[in-house]
Amino acid sequence: MASALLLTAIAPVHAQTYSLKTFQSQKLVWKNCGSDLECTTFKVPMDYAAIDKNIFTLSVVRHLASDKNRRIGTLFVNPGGPGGSAINYASHAPQIVSKAITSRYDILGIDPRGVGKSEPARCLTDKQEDIYIGADTAVFTKSDLNFLVKEAKSFAKACANSTGIKIGHYGSVDAARDMELLRVILKEPKVNYLGKSYGTLIGTLYAAIFPKTVGKFVLDGAIDPNASNGAQTLTQAIGFDTALLDFIKKNNEFNQKQIIAFLSSLHSKPLELPSGRQLTSSLAIIGIASSLYDNQTGWPSLRDALSEAINKSNPRPLLDLADSYNARDANGHYSNENDIAEIISCLDLAEPRTVAQMTKDGIVMKAKAPVFGPFLTYAGLTCKYWDHRASKKPAMTRILTTPIIVIGVTKDPATPYSWSKKLATIFPTSTLITFNGEGHTGHNRGSDCVDSRVDSYLLGNPAGKNLICTR
Repeated sequence: MASALLLTAIAPVHAQTYSLKTFQSQKLVWKNCGSDLECTTFKVPMDYAAIDKNIFTLSVVRHLASDKNRRIGTLFVNPGGPGGSAINYASHAPQIVSKAITSRYDILGIDPRGVGKSEPARCLTDKQEDIYIGADTAVFTKSDLNFLVKEAKSFAKACANSTGIKIGHYGSVDAARDMELLRVILKEPKVNYLGKSYGTLIGTLYAAIFPKTVGKFVLDGAIDPNASNGAQTLTQAIGFDTALLDFIKKNNEFNQKQIIAFLSSLHSKPLELPSGRQLTSSLAIIGIASSLYDNQTGWPSLRDALSEAINKSNPRPLLDLADSYNARDANGHYSNENDIAEIISCLDLAEPRTVAQMTKDGIVMKAKAPVFGPFLTYAGLTCKYWDHRASKKPAMTRILTTPIIVIGVTKDPATPYSWSKKLATIFPTSTLITFNGEGHTGHNRGSDCVDSRVDSYLLGNPAGKNLICTR
């Protein structure tokens, strides 16, 4: 007996008769899957340029508008990543948007290809993942670099083996096209969208490909869609170093030299738990970075974790922070977030530099970002050995749509403010909301100034002029 989660099947046809219309004609079967939640699946072509019988089945959830008589439509949401589950995000609709929005919109999340419940792509076993993520990415010797190259090649090969013919079809261009397909199936006149962090890239790609069906768009914590791999990595390294310095200034317990020395000591002698598991320098930098995303809750956790590690040689709190970020549970089991993040990243952005060029660029990175620079120098290394070209993107220099909102945080470590300013220039009709503060993304982080403007816009009012918010 077929599961109620499955959509009504596409009628059997010969492979050569498949067309976009075949997929657009799907009838969705929704199932109750929680309080005010409905779930379903739908099928998308593996390759929009050569539609045939090869497909992905994507999972969807929607939180139903509470005021059905005044319902505006559907608000698609994506939390970023890449690899973050939009299903998990939308399932918590009352926590991610205001009651005013949940009453008027169905909040809908699609897990993109390979993510979460949409045919999750996994390249490594849990043990292999431990080695890959724990490997020191700060290079001190030629042997260190050779090891990184070996791991990058092994990862790329493992992903190619596990995903087969689908390896080249997990990119954000396809995710944007999948969103448009679902819009057609749902018979929604426009796509309304709230994208955070890497989710802004999906939104930007959608707008570039389908500008006429852009509805209310909020792009928060923007990605610069035209920056190279090297430029993105350098900007992020500087952003995280700046955030760490702000953390240091407000805590007065550690200084930058202490943290650099601590990370260096872990390279030669990792801290070890009684179980034998080790806190390597790369796991420590992940734990530090994860805490810098949120100055309100993350900074106190980071202060305690660094105190335990540096003063008491206790690696547990920093490992816990890294494990939370890496989606590793207490039993050592990982979700597929790390694997699919690498897959999507390599398809979205090629790495044309040679290893020698990356090494040379690393000198600049270390000078401008002495803590994070050494760990991010070879961030795009895996993409050099990828078994498929990066996806072909549309032009993203001037995108004309209905008015949208772009939100940037002045001291955002992960998506630096300069990227939001750049994205606002790409959308000439956009309004830029600047959140003057720390942490990652600006919406739903305690600023009435930001949130009230977003709500007003989503509820049908003009986006308004550029705005600077503090709280």
